[in-house]
Amino acid sequence: MLDSSSGGPIEIPYDVPELFGTKKPAVLVTVRAGQEHTYRSTVAIYGGRYYVPLKKANAAAAAIEAGASFEVTLLPDNEQRVVTVPEDLATALAEADLRERWDRLSFTRQRERAEAIEGAKRAETRQRRIQQTIDQLSD
Repeated sequence: MLDSSSGGPIEIPYDVPELFGTKKPAVLVTVRAGQEHTYRSTVAIYGGRYYVPLKKANAAAAAIEAGASFEVTLLPDNEQRVVTVPEDLATALAEADLRERWDRLSFTRQRERAEAIEGAKRAETRQRRIQQTIDQLSD
């Protein structure tokens, strides 16, 4: 269990390879402040130090206020990571014969693209993001 008072990346002051058996393990991150919130992530290494990211959405879900201390727990995440592909993106991938390329993307890349599409407020924005994904996969 860690205590943190910073926003952004959370430094892990332990020997990650010793604890998890690898330098960049997939982890379940639980943050506790105003309420408890768990999310999936991967440990990152910067300058020889280990970190897990804390996105604004995850901080908000745990009711973490700027500058406040909060508790962090890391556990191994051994579940397979699967992104649910939005239906309209799945259709566009099939029509462009790009589903296999999509499936080869990392979990993080798939999640980021799916979240961007799902997060679009306007239909035009959603379609533009789908087209951008198709264009990127076509290159």
